[in-house]
Amino acid sequence: MRPSDGPPDAAHPHRPPAGWLEALATAVATLVVMAAVAALGLWSAGATGLPSGSFLPVVAATVLSAQGIPLQLDGDAGFLAQASASIDVVPLSVTLVGALVLGWVFLWPLRLRAVLTPGELAARALRTALFWAAALLLLTRLARHSFSISTGSPEADLIGGALGITPTVGFHAAWAAALGYGLLWLVVVLLLAFVVARRAPLPSALLRRQLWVRPAAHGVLLVLLAYVLLGLVAAFVVVIRGTDARDTLALVLLGLPNLVWIALGVGLGGSWHGRVTGGSIGLPVPEPLASVLGVGGDKEAVLDLSSLAQQDGRAWLLLPLAAVVVLGAGVLSARQTAATAVPGGGVSPWQHAVRMAVALGAALLVVGLLTRIAANYGLSFLGVGDLTGPAAAVALHCDLLVTVAAGGVWGALAGFVGALTVRGRRRR
Repeated sequence: MRPSDGPPDAAHPHRPPAGWLEALATAVATLVVMAAVAALGLWSAGATGLPSGSFLPVVAATVLSAQGIPLQLDGDAGFLAQASASIDVVPLSVTLVGALVLGWVFLWPLRLRAVLTPGELAARALRTALFWAAALLLLTRLARHSFSISTGSPEADLIGGALGITPTVGFHAAWAAALGYGLLWLVVVLLLAFVVARRAPLPSALLRRQLWVRPAAHGVLLVLLAYVLLGLVAAFVVVIRGTDARDTLALVLLGLPNLVWIALGVGLGGSWHGRVTGGSIGLPVPEPLASVLGVGGDKEAVLDLSSLAQQDGRAWLLLPLAAVVVLGAGVLSARQTAATAVPGGGVSPWQHAVRMAVALGAALLVVGLLTRIAANYGLSFLGVGDLTGPAAAVALHCDLLVTVAAGGVWGALAGFVGALTVRGRRRR
């Protein structure tokens, strides 16, 4: 046997093993795409107008926030004023793009495999996690900056400038929290990638159980992506009508899933609670949404289908839209189940209803947790929003009990109807 016919490591002893190169490619591709989307979105939102040298830290902080990593904000105002700020928001556009790229690049080398041993799967995930941990440490080092702020009093600002004690607000991310939340995000995304990908290889012990999870999970993923696609179409229409293209692009690249997935939950009967005080949301969100959140003042307003319809009657269209998309996903997932089931196995309507109910309820639980916003005098410092007053704040949180229950009911209905349509088709 010629040397070139032997194992790759023996013929090329200095070449890294293919598994390490694939893990490096996965981490680098995910980081580059997330940073690019965050940078373009922040540029569209006007973050380039922040003080010199702060754009890169803001981009790094946005990528960290997209993984649910908390940013620590603190102020230093000397004896003139007390500067305080807090922010808890996930830019889901960056999150979604990163998750899709991570899952696709990780699974691409396995596309021709049917079975994957648990040891090989763990080794691939561990190698990717090591490179991702290095990326998290780099982002943590970059995501650190301070901004000078106004006390609201020209005299105090003048005195503070003369004494060198101008109030500041800064942000940074703790490396321990970054590693913990970031690696958890990586693991969850990889698990979901294997759950929703219909042809991804699995350990042999799980092959018989995939019909319990994969068709329903894939159907729910299609629902979420369909709403994002509809949001992109709506944003394009807004731009065509002459609205500020940069503001719309900022919304698309930073928070489009935040908006459209709330629309999905509201259309299914879910609800959110929130308020906007002392400022504005700062992005071109639909006017009914801004009106509902701003109408309560210091009190929280209920964001549901009824309150939106009071501001604009067209909000009732969210109900039939959600019904069509969810029922369509139920039919598609039932067909996938029937196509991959053993001969004569059939599709039980009640079993498929339960699977879709669990899948859609779990998806809305995650959506409810990820669409939470709690920002106090701090959102504009990350390049988004218009919170400039001393009492400016945006708050939004989901009523998880109502929203998850609504998702479960609609999921069960979609699964039952989908299984019945497949059964009727097979009989014909």
